[in-house]
Amino acid sequence: MRDIVHNIGVVQAVAPADIAANTNGAGIDLLSFDSVAFVIATGAITGAGAFTVKLQESDTDSAYADVAAAHYQAPIAGNLAASSTAKVGYRGFKRWVRLVLTKGGGTSIFASVIAIKGHAAERPVA
Repeated sequence: MRDIVHNIGVVQAVAPADIAANTNGAGIDLLSFDSVAFVIATGAITGAGAFTVKLQESDTDSAYADVAAAHYQAPIAGNLAASSTAKVGYRGFKRWVRLVLTKGGGTSIFASVIAIKGHAAERPVA
């Protein structure tokens, strides 16, 4: 049977909001999962808001460092576009990972981010 729902974990990384500053997403715990993808949904950009995306990793959910380029899957080049979706994946080895929205200029962007954890060690995933 085709079933994705019971094979993934879904976590809100950045709540939907009008984002006007650099924003660190929630730390995503990869315990019992072998992969994670972040899906970014944007709305309107106000005042020519220019935001980029990067990933950070940690062993403890406290001291984060930027993820090496080799550990990205489908990195997002350039600024996020208005009213669109984008995705980026992590293939590193740390337990915790988070997405960071970095403001490069302008006013703000409406955005939200969902983390989709895959390759669960135990299924079905609640």
